[in-house]
Amino acid sequence: MSMIYQDLLQFSTYIPPINLTFHQYLLFTSEPILFHTGNVQQATQLVPKLKTILGDNNLNYIFVSHFEADECGGLSYLLEHFPKAIAICSEVTARQLTGFGLTKECITKKPGEKLTTENYELEFFCYPSEIHLWEGLLVLEKRRGIFFSSDLMFRFGEASDAVLESNWKTEIDDISKEQVPDQERCMKLQQTLKQLNPNFVATGHGPCLKV
Repeated sequence: MSMIYQDLLQFSTYIPPINLTFHQYLLFTSEPILFHTGNVQQATQLVPKLKTILGDNNLNYIFVSHFEADECGGLSYLLEHFPKAIAICSEVTARQLTGFGLTKECITKKPGEKLTTENYELEFFCYPSEIHLWEGLLVLEKRRGIFFSSDLMFRFGEASDAVLESNWKTEIDDISKEQVPDQERCMKLQQTLKQLNPNFVATGHGPCLKV
């Protein structure tokens, strides 16, 4: 666990057999929001840490970028311990989360919509995620300039508390067919993201990026 950027906490698990690091993030404000749950095993390790950090405070939101084990597998377990938290996700992901019984309630967002509180301003973008191209969401926290890239920017290796210097345009150009298999949708996503100007990328896997 580390304060990886400003008031953003990173929780990491490295899995040696696949040489991959999995991250979850907590924006530690008076309205705490967790980005991704990890799978069930990762969530069981995460909950005690969150309880220590949050104390008597609630966890307000849990952002789920798309329906995959490391993004939402631990959601029902987290909600047992933080029952007031509400998942934020796309309409497609909400149907999956409720259909599989992971939660009964979601806040759904469409690309271009925002969620604004006293502590942060989240803007959401379309994410045609992975093999099935399910419509998920990517998010930019605009006040700090933090872009949460989910699986879009991806590197192997042990990467707890690791940050690389990079270039935003280069990262966007390097999005591969493994990240977005449909060429037309990939190009549209790249065009959208190139209009942004983040300071920091909180990745789902691998080092975070200063851009």
